[in-house]
Amino acid sequence: MRGKHLHAIILAGGSGTRFWPLSRLESPKQLLKLTGEESLLELTIKRLTPLIPLERVHIVTNPSQEESIRLYLLDRRFATLPQFIIEPFGRNTAPAIGLSAVRLTESGEDPTMVVLPSDHMVKRPSTLRRLIRVASRVAEEGWLVTFGVRPACPETGYGYIKIASEKIANINGVEVKRVARFVEKPDVRRARRYIKDGSYYWNSGIFVWKASAIVEAIRNHLPALYRMLMRIRDGGSMEDVYTKIEPVSIDTGVLERARNVALIEADFGWSDVGSWSSLECVFRPDERGNIIKGRVVDVDSKNSFIIAQDRLVATIGLEDIIVADTPDATLVCRKDRAQDVKKVVEILKSGGYREFQIHRTVERPWGSYTVLEQGDGYKIKKIRVEPSKRLSLQLHKKRSEHWIVLSGRARIQRGEEVMEIGANQSTYIPKGVKHRLENPSPTEPLEIIEVQAGSYVEEDDIERFDDDFQRE
Repeated sequence: MRGKHLHAIILAGGSGTRFWPLSRLESPKQLLKLTGEESLLELTIKRLTPLIPLERVHIVTNPSQEESIRLYLLDRRFATLPQFIIEPFGRNTAPAIGLSAVRLTESGEDPTMVVLPSDHMVKRPSTLRRLIRVASRVAEEGWLVTFGVRPACPETGYGYIKIASEKIANINGVEVKRVARFVEKPDVRRARRYIKDGSYYWNSGIFVWKASAIVEAIRNHLPALYRMLMRIRDGGSMEDVYTKIEPVSIDTGVLERARNVALIEADFGWSDVGSWSSLECVFRPDERGNIIKGRVVDVDSKNSFIIAQDRLVATIGLEDIIVADTPDATLVCRKDRAQDVKKVVEILKSGGYREFQIHRTVERPWGSYTVLEQGDGYKIKKIRVEPSKRLSLQLHKKRSEHWIVLSGRARIQRGEEVMEIGANQSTYIPKGVKHRLENPSPTEPLEIIEVQAGSYVEEDDIERFDDDFQRE
């Protein structure tokens, strides 16, 4: 049976910097396909159904991530797209959750919110749904409910939650416990002590509460944020308001201070997949403790994670090492330094490196393109258009384009002219002329080489007039 008043809030504004070079600003962690053909975000959405239908799923993100997420979901052919709640820019989880609660109560209703990160793994989704049902009953009584994970090791990358001796309820065999306090990420010594104590849980970052309850908690514990949210509710400029909001997490800002926090043990096979080293919770290591994916030849390595894509990667005698190779960037680090990958990303960002923002191969709902070479005033791409797909009707103000068909057949609109060309044929698109590329074949992909030439050859030199995928 569906949860009648349940709405899901999926937090999807991060870029997953600790998974660089696989994740980039325009290919965030939540869109990575770590375990098969479905991304972490897609798995998050699907594990909620049929408890929460798609029309009551809301994705909270920012403008830089919205198009990537929307296009990905369009390409995955969801029957209904989730709703989007767009922040001008990220301000951590408390503003994101507060804004979501305000949006859900604008119509006068007071639904129960299930708040989830977009990039976690859950091995037993049916158990998650069962526990959400229990949590929603507790939330009806005004509790702020969190799911705690029994620690399996002295992990220093997670926050911890200590439970009190008091039991709030037992619903269908599920114990609901009062939270005594939240604890920041500990060092190894304290983490070992917490595990020995037995009353501490990892903080899963999954919450259930009434929208009105979390708004009231923000009013009590983060009054400045509450005032900003009320300005937005009353029609104030979100952009202006957000510049005045201080970043704060829901844990630090509210849950550490609130007295009405309850915990349910998260017995559903949870992993936050927070960094490269956490993939040991997702994949089973081989007999030497290695996790190896892609075109890898290894000799005598131990307890290492090695991933390769297009290139062959050969490794010899590694121990406790992470190697992640992509066509344009390679990461090599010790496993105990995996949390520091975000420092590399900060350097790339401040230095203006393209490898911070985008992959050489970029997925689009019509296919993909790969940047083969780029220099002063030119860019060369290989473009693949899937069967029966087409790009938007568009023009470029600062560049012209030459197209050479490698395989398949291209239908091309250039100004008022429409033509079809095949392999080893080419055409020219002058600067400022409306054009469109289409693959008319229902079965065969189209591949072309595109040579761009002009004073500016970046992706934002585009004006769209008609688009099958509703991009602006």
